[in-house]
Amino acid sequence: MRREAGAPGVAARDRPCVSAPLHGRVVIVTGASRRIAIGAALARRAVADGASVLLHTWVPHDAEQPWGADPDDPQALLDELRQAGGRVEHLSADLADPSAPVAVLAAAREAFGHVDALIANHARSSAQDLEHLSAAELDLSFAVNTRASLLLTQAFAAQHEDTRPGGRVLWFTSGQYHGAMPTELPYIASKAALHELTRSLAVHLAPRAITVNCIDPGPNDTGYADEEGRAAVIAANPGGRWSTPADTARLAAWLLSDEADWVTGQTIASDGGWSSR
Repeated sequence: MRREAGAPGVAARDRPCVSAPLHGRVVIVTGASRRIAIGAALARRAVADGASVLLHTWVPHDAEQPWGADPDDPQALLDELRQAGGRVEHLSADLADPSAPVAVLAAAREAFGHVDALIANHARSSAQDLEHLSAAELDLSFAVNTRASLLLTQAFAAQHEDTRPGGRVLWFTSGQYHGAMPTELPYIASKAALHELTRSLAVHLAPRAITVNCIDPGPNDTGYADEEGRAAVIAANPGGRWSTPADTARLAAWLLSDEADWVTGQTIASDGGWSSR
């Protein structure tokens, strides 16, 4: 993000200390409805690194899943981040609505004046194998996971075209490119599309100094697995444990930083060796 403190030519004395590498920057984090999950960890790390944050949530999706919604709703995370000194605002929006991505960007700009980074962490999760596959679920999964990520990126890039040089876009995929996931076809089809789109968007936006990268967080401990499933992942993972949201947030923090301004078009797995088995 070549601007303000991170811009080339800015005197070292005017740059923020390394403990706040995102000082003065604004980050959108989508899909932050549950404090135990990745979105909340991404927001915590962004605030710790000095960024102002717009949190996007959509609680009804979690409420319909087996793991359920956060019992303390998004306000608890907002309170936590603000008590930590963060400038944080919140928007609830259903990203299945094609107008929602523009609304998310508009809310961030209204709150903070600009946006420096987009973390499209949201995901619609669904379990359908070939025999139970439905057109309705395919359409909804593509709308939330793929279309919304593209439209968020379109709106983010548009505000940079004439006003702000540089920026960061982070997308999230899953492990479908490492191993079969036959019981989650709508989910992995829509996530695979993001994986394949990453390089094309990165090339398109590189002249504007906007990087586009994709994270595969591996099996992540966000409270959805039963004890048998947890034990199986621990036994199979070369790292000897599950990935955690904090692991994912550390990678995201580096990709958002000035240190990663020459890294774009990449899909990076942060999984303790899970994908290398």
